[in-house]
Amino acid sequence: MEKQQQPGGEEEEEVISSVRYRGWKSMPYVIGNETFEKLGTIGTTANLLVYLTTVYHLPSVRAATLLNFFSGTTNLAPLLGAFLSDTFLGRYTTIAAASLASCLGMLVLTLTAAIPSLHPPPCTASSSSSSCQGPTHGQLAALLAAFAFLVVGAGGIRPCNLAFGADQFDPRTDSGRRGIASFFNWYYFTFTVAMMLSATLIIYLQSNVSWAIGLAVPAALMAISCALFFMGTRLYVRVRPEGSPFTSFARVIVAAVRKRRVPAPASADDLFDPPHQSKLVAKIAYTDQFRCLDKAAVVTPESRSSPWRLCTVQQVEEVKCLARIIPVWSAGIVYFIVVTQLGTFVVLQALQMDRRLTRWWAFEVPAGSMVVFNMMAMTVWIPVYDRVVVPALRRVTGKEGGISQLQRIGVGLVLSVATMVVAAAVEQRRRRLGAVGVKMSFLWLVPQQVAAGMSEAFAAIGQTELYYRQFPENMRSVAGALFFLAFALANYASGFMVAAVHRTTGWLAQDLNHARLDLFYLTVAAIAAANVCYFLLCARWYRFKNTTIADHVELPDYHHHQPGTANTIGSKV
Repeated sequence: MEKQQQPGGEEEEEVISSVRYRGWKSMPYVIGNETFEKLGTIGTTANLLVYLTTVYHLPSVRAATLLNFFSGTTNLAPLLGAFLSDTFLGRYTTIAAASLASCLGMLVLTLTAAIPSLHPPPCTASSSSSSCQGPTHGQLAALLAAFAFLVVGAGGIRPCNLAFGADQFDPRTDSGRRGIASFFNWYYFTFTVAMMLSATLIIYLQSNVSWAIGLAVPAALMAISCALFFMGTRLYVRVRPEGSPFTSFARVIVAAVRKRRVPAPASADDLFDPPHQSKLVAKIAYTDQFRCLDKAAVVTPESRSSPWRLCTVQQVEEVKCLARIIPVWSAGIVYFIVVTQLGTFVVLQALQMDRRLTRWWAFEVPAGSMVVFNMMAMTVWIPVYDRVVVPALRRVTGKEGGISQLQRIGVGLVLSVATMVVAAAVEQRRRRLGAVGVKMSFLWLVPQQVAAGMSEAFAAIGQTELYYRQFPENMRSVAGALFFLAFALANYASGFMVAAVHRTTGWLAQDLNHARLDLFYLTVAAIAAANVCYFLLCARWYRFKNTTIADHVELPDYHHHQPGTANTIGSKV
């Protein structure tokens, strides 16, 4: 558990007061770094499926499976990144190392497109797609090396960049708290801008100019991101790593197992519950769920000598918070499996459709830009929901957010079912027209993309808010990593599902006109419907966290880098 604060901590207060928060003075470097990092990362990965199928000549199913595993690993890596950052490195060092790794990965990927020996030769005009030469082992090794560097970069940047930006503001002052809230707004604004530019301009360069230039631009943007980050080094406030909550989790589990035969106390008052002295973490009220874990807080003669034999009620309740989240979180995994299918195959659908905006304009929308419609739906809907829908719901329900986080997630899950049903209907018509040589307009894909965007606005953001609010304050980095872990497991499961369906049915043939993608979508819709039922059971059982004191944010241990001083975080590693 965290070290308890001692009363009258004048030395601690002096340390906190000596920190020079630069606030918005450091934001050009922080936000600039994050903007260019997102432009580089999203610009590199948004069109990878097309790159794998057209340049590396991988079959569409194999390319989709490889991309799912790559996406899964990039979302699994933040769990390790959060652990290393909180326990050993600190956020500054983690972001610095991860940014360099991302830049190197983008450089290697650019070289695979620019150097002819690092990718298969182009197909000849007379050869069919099935007879094109595939990649050699060396060419695949270069591609996978680029992916490996990108995974390392994602593992360090994703769990740390938002928290690192918030570290630059003083949370004890009104201006600091306003700065943190404003920073969050700018953070998501830069994400939207990066998505728009990456899914339009950068994908256009990749599809219509050359892959070498289209991949070199994101690599250059990532290099600018690294430069901006290091230029602001003298201004940054760096929070020292305070240790991982995983140790506390392990102590509760070990203590409960060791005392599994000890009789349960008749009352919660008999459990070990010393006065709560932490200024960082609010006291969590006792709950009677998962009572088997209560035995970790049962006092026995031999237990007082070791923290691995006796834990506080606070420690036990923190583990219960995680245990209560797991069923809801598992429903989120299935949800992400559903939306992953649409994100993967909509690109292949668009490649076999008429991608002109009008019949009289020769410009074709790149297939990889279909994600723009998801993003536009989210961009438009979120402010409408926040400014119009929530106040209206608040007047009806009396709840601060209009509806609870669980209700918001539930709406998103229901929309995911509708999304897949619409996608199946559109694909059925596209296939029927494609069989007679008629290309359907890509605009028919827009409704399902809009529905998917609105689904994410409810389900994905609802999950993020639920995890943030329901986890103890010292576990919020774990909450963020848990969200990415759901993405990772969904990507892996999606890859296995696509491979299994392809092996056992003829639904996912190389030519979608001879496939039955509509039946695959209907199967996914059925899975999504079953997931809604499962989620409703989990939501009915779920019990929200109840704290006995108001949340109070105070960051207890800092280091501000001054000219001529060593990097404290680096010296601690």
